[in-house]
Amino acid sequence: MKGKGLLLLALAALLLLLCGCGAERPIDPTTAPESETPEAIPSPVLDEKEDAMELKLQIGDTPVAVTWEENESVDALRKLAAEAPLTISLSMYGGFEQVGSLGQSLPRSDVQTTTSAGDIVLYAGNQIVIFYGANTWAYTRLGHVSDQDAAGMEALLSQGDISITLSLEK
Repeated sequence: MKGKGLLLLALAALLLLLCGCGAERPIDPTTAPESETPEAIPSPVLDEKEDAMELKLQIGDTPVAVTWEENESVDALRKLAAEAPLTISLSMYGGFEQVGSLGQSLPRSDVQTTTSAGDIVLYAGNQIVIFYGANTWAYTRLGHVSDQDAAGMEALLSQGDISITLSLEK
């Protein structure tokens, strides 16, 4: 019995020592910046130059205004466009959308969504989709073309395969 008590005491002391290892300083969540809290999830870091620039979209030869979502997927897309303008070939699909491969996967947070003309989404983490009609599926929202109505989106997207360009500009 005495041996078990000593063993438990030794294990408790060892546990206390291990809990203290590696802790340089305690983190007070009420005063620490969000990035230092244990729950913080890292996202792509944009430098000040990239952060000051706006993500632009050109469909074929037509620049369009986009209201971009504020999420990890758009941050990753901006990071890609910061390296060099990103040109993506899109193909018509289903008579209501254009779809193209990004060539790599982006962070995603898919939710069941009903789209409308002008919506820009991420499908399967590695494909960008721009709608000129409606569909319901699980997507990650990226943005919405804000300067075109449904007829304008159909005119831009329904005439065959196209290319889009994403770039960062002032």
